[in-house]
Amino acid sequence: MAYWLFKSEPGAWSWDDQVKEGACEWDGVRNYQANNNMKAMKVGDKGFFYHSVNEKQIVGVVEVVKEHYPDHTDAKGIFGMVDVKPVIPVNTPVTLAEIKSHPDLSEMFLVRHSRLSVGPVTAKEWKTICKMAGIKP
Repeated sequence: MAYWLFKSEPGAWSWDDQVKEGACEWDGVRNYQANNNMKAMKVGDKGFFYHSVNEKQIVGVVEVVKEHYPDHTDAKGIFGMVDVKPVIPVNTPVTLAEIKSHPDLSEMFLVRHSRLSVGPVTAKEWKTICKMAGIKP
């Protein structure tokens, strides 16, 4: 199993929206590297749901339920999407500032590529953040 981070602006798509909708498309990604990250995803992979912009914090965990396929919102047919479902909210949101200040997370993809909407999380980073968030890895 691999681990990922999915970033969303809460005003556009929030954790509450994800929970209400259940399993749904993670569409609208228009970056080649983020799209390639989604191409690498497998059913059962887990991801952190991250509220970007003002909040900048991990608020939940999602699971990939459908692997990469064409994104119907891309008129040019270049980019794809995956489907994810909500798994669990975190007990304690983990902020970007906390991630940056933690010695085991200083090289995390989120820290090094802060503008990318979908990125990998290592197993060690996953365990560390789960502990910080008060959830089981």
